[in-house]
Amino acid sequence: MAKKHTELFRNSIPMIASENLLSPLARELMVTDLHNRYAEGLPGERYYQGNEFVDLIELKVQELAKKLFRANYADVRPVSGTNANMGVLFALTKPGDMITVPGVAAGAHISSAKFGAVGLRGLQPIEYPFDVEEMNLDIDGTIKVIKEVRPKLALFGQSVYLFPTPLKEFRDAFEEVGSHVWYDAAHVAGLIAGGKFQDPLREGVEVMTMSTHKTLPGPQHGMIVANPRDEKTERKLIYGVFPGVLSNHHLNAMAALGVALAEHIQFGERYAEQIVRNSKALGQALYERGFKVLAEKKGFTESHTLVVDVREHGGGKFAAEALEEAYIIVNKNLLPWDDVNTALDPSGLRLGTQELTRIGMKENDMQDVAEFMKRVVIDKEDPKKVGEDVKAFKEDFQAIHYCFKEGTRMYDYEELVDL
Repeated sequence: MAKKHTELFRNSIPMIASENLLSPLARELMVTDLHNRYAEGLPGERYYQGNEFVDLIELKVQELAKKLFRANYADVRPVSGTNANMGVLFALTKPGDMITVPGVAAGAHISSAKFGAVGLRGLQPIEYPFDVEEMNLDIDGTIKVIKEVRPKLALFGQSVYLFPTPLKEFRDAFEEVGSHVWYDAAHVAGLIAGGKFQDPLREGVEVMTMSTHKTLPGPQHGMIVANPRDEKTERKLIYGVFPGVLSNHHLNAMAALGVALAEHIQFGERYAEQIVRNSKALGQALYERGFKVLAEKKGFTESHTLVVDVREHGGGKFAAEALEEAYIIVNKNLLPWDDVNTALDPSGLRLGTQELTRIGMKENDMQDVAEFMKRVVIDKEDPKKVGEDVKAFKEDFQAIHYCFKEGTRMYDYEELVDL
């Protein structure tokens, strides 16, 4: 089954906005003996022996993270973005506290919802108002919420992230109420590090969390970078992660993250720029073919993500499933006007260009991608027939780019064992 899964993605156009490909060198770190070991605690303060080289690796990965994000503090132990989020919640809040958050239907991650990590911590989330025309937080309304709620922690960050959050406009309100300010950069960390989105740590944010496998193309892992307001806050962040929300921190993934960070320092600006160029090109190509791509008046996006309203073409569930039959992998997604209870059959699709960019696609290739999607979703052509054309198209995009071993084919899997 693992072999069949690999073959599926070797043939497919992958556009899940929360996925990416690990570089060949980083992948090598994933299969070292680090996979087999534990390293509870901090470098030099471990509870187990055998961590001499683990300590050196962790300190180096921290150094690379601080350099890439120009941060004073980095924790590379979280094993996922949500785990990093839980560490911040554990560190900076206590049950019963008020926290301000984006709404799930407006693109927020489920960890910031009452039914996610925020609720698990026993917090009271208050949502910011959302401006559908701008596809962003309503500035005046958000400032009002912050001033009225006076949250212990103000969270920003989304899973549908088209445009930078207007943090500069909110900064006076943060400072007035004294909130800790936290930015979940899971989706846009690579764009931020590449200088092509916004710079939260220079715009009033104290703590930034992320997963490390989206626009930052590393292993499936998590990370926290910050400019803590004081030493006490820094210590809370350290202990919020361990012993707060994890034990061992997946040492092989941490080492692979170090490679990904080093690669992004060298290639990240070029990679981030091409991601955004591809997103804009795909948005325009879809729009010209009759798709209702949100935020058309604003150029569709400034990130890796596009959002498409497909209600008139059968809805998000139908479109996503039909496209999958044609080897086009996307996800159905709530749009701002959807009820959260319609998540399994929402109005829209979410598309990401970070993986297409990683395998060498450029603006002209987005025309082909859009045409394939039109044939399936609008023209209602047989998806299996379109899929044969998709497979032929994908043959030219089998190598990985923006890394140290650029040009290595990513889907040579003959060594896999049949299970």
